[in-house]
Amino acid sequence: MSKFTDNMKMPKEAGWLIPGLQVKRWFILIFIGAVFMAIGLLILCDIRPIFYLMEFVKKFASKVSTEWIAFAVVMFGAALFFKGWQKTNLSILDLNNGKDNETILEALYRRRKLNRGPKIVAIGGGTGLSMLLKGIKHITNNITAVVTVGDDGGSSGRLREEMGVLPPGDIRNCIAALADDEDLVTKLFQYRFKSGEGLEGHSFGNLFLTALCAITGDMVRAVKESSNVLSIRGRVLPSTLDDMKLVAEMEDGRIIKGESNIPEANGKIKRLFTDPKNCKALEEVIFAIRSADLIILGPGSLYTSVIPNLLIEEISKEVVVSSAKKIYVCNIMTQPGETDGYSASDHIQALMQHANSRKIIDAVLVNDSLPSNLADKYKMAHSYPVKIDTDNIKKLGIKIFPKKLIEDSKEGLVRHSSHRVARAIYYWFRREQKNEKTSLFAKHH
Repeated sequence: MSKFTDNMKMPKEAGWLIPGLQVKRWFILIFIGAVFMAIGLLILCDIRPIFYLMEFVKKFASKVSTEWIAFAVVMFGAALFFKGWQKTNLSILDLNNGKDNETILEALYRRRKLNRGPKIVAIGGGTGLSMLLKGIKHITNNITAVVTVGDDGGSSGRLREEMGVLPPGDIRNCIAALADDEDLVTKLFQYRFKSGEGLEGHSFGNLFLTALCAITGDMVRAVKESSNVLSIRGRVLPSTLDDMKLVAEMEDGRIIKGESNIPEANGKIKRLFTDPKNCKALEEVIFAIRSADLIILGPGSLYTSVIPNLLIEEISKEVVVSSAKKIYVCNIMTQPGETDGYSASDHIQALMQHANSRKIIDAVLVNDSLPSNLADKYKMAHSYPVKIDTDNIKKLGIKIFPKKLIEDSKEGLVRHSSHRVARAIYYWFRREQKNEKTSLFAKHH
């Protein structure tokens, strides 16, 4: 049975009473139609229990024969019955290509309830964004993932260099994250070739997106078609269609070009900018931000996944002026070559600096739980837990929301739990909405 009915501890049959499935109305219509059909047949057969009903009908239509009345009632009942039957079939069968391993009730819930969820825009890139989307897709279908296109390493970098396409790697990961993980097509999309001349290191999804881009002439079209193949919840959009390259100015004055080269520079980043300087935001991205109820930044590499999206001036300005609730999911561990020695407030200040505004976020979500046996590999890689400096965060005018965000690990590994992160964000969002309504009510009374 579905997770939501298990959590509510109700019988399977009672699940059909959940509001919003838009099936009960058609069941009722079927019932009414059947009743009218039965009445019509009883009238036709002159059954005694409905004698008085027949007398009423005769008086009401003294000039019309009983047969015609019976026929009219039967036809009216049949019309209601078949209309209800049709609508029930449409509600049950048209389920966004529901999978064989989910029940009809689960598919109905996913379609009806999640379609009414909040409009969420998630901005970032890398594994952090795809992790977030895996959890968010269980809250709403109204998701827009805005993905950075500054990647120039690995398979994406090779395709970008050789084929002249936007780097497809992060886009592919987000598409896969919004699909059903157990689906064979999704596994195929994520498959990476381990051998083969020219194929080794490439993922099937990257090649598929590149081929579609060549056919359609547009990466956005390619992404939409790929999303349709995997029946994803929500949509994935590149932040820009420009050939954006990242450039970092280091504290020691060095200029480092290329996303993959920045963490290898072994220095402190002073500022990040793009080449070309003024990249144009995708119109769909701007529209999504304007209509969003909730905007999420991060988690992920601060300088190579999250901030690159804010370097597109149109995007950062729209986020700043948006009336949506805005939250940043802070990284749990520092990232060597990018955020060495950074506290949570340092992450926030970097966002504000590159967005040229202190209003880029309302709150920060931080992890407040770490394994007691933190794995030695982090220390060996010079990666340490991000310090939660509450006082400095509050001085920036940012609300702090601490929660356990990691998966339980006996090995002492630190990994975000997509469901814990999503639940925490949604809890904060609903709480902020409630507080806002309470404040407005208090002002008017």
